[in-house]
Amino acid sequence: MADVVIDQEQEASDTRDVTDLVLQDILAGVLLPGTWLKQIDLERRYKCTRPEVRRALDRLAQKRLVEHVPNRGYHVYEPDGRRAREVSEIRIILETAIAGTIVQNASPEDIDTLGKLAEHFDLMVLNGTMLELYEANLAFHRRLLVLGGNLELIDLITEIRQRTSSAPVSQWRTRARIEQSGREHHMMIDAIAAGQPERLKEVVRQHILQN
Repeated sequence: MADVVIDQEQEASDTRDVTDLVLQDILAGVLLPGTWLKQIDLERRYKCTRPEVRRALDRLAQKRLVEHVPNRGYHVYEPDGRRAREVSEIRIILETAIAGTIVQNASPEDIDTLGKLAEHFDLMVLNGTMLELYEANLAFHRRLLVLGGNLELIDLITEIRQRTSSAPVSQWRTRARIEQSGREHHMMIDAIAAGQPERLKEVVRQHILQN
């Protein structure tokens, strides 16, 4: 049984490594938008097995950073500028609409939880992989939206975000952009703690636009 656990942990570690290697090359512009991600080429590039490559591509496809086209394989996600702008506009409308509710519902414990999630994001900026940073960002924003008290709205915003590359990961091409996102997380928390919904709305709007 111990051997099975070790093997599973090693497999998970290998998957994370290959996934992050592919993502890093996408972000660095080595793999450009629209590039066909031919699996045999990725095996050779990253010196890994076909199952490892497939798992990495499937994971990136789930996050809308890679696109899987039936009978054509995997391609680097190619963003649609018009769609991205319109999705941002919709997100601003929905996410700022619940700012007052978030401020009203947030308990000291909720604010403390948000602070810890923001600090975890900051830690991932320093020590994490891009995928760990991505997950930390999602965790912070989901917890923020939960305070809005409308679970259907959370699902709707999540679905809307998936109509484009799911995220700021595709925009985080510089350290400055990542650090700005982290600062804005803390600014949101400060606005909530101060009971200032209008200030929260403005920070959320800026955050969505810069992402």
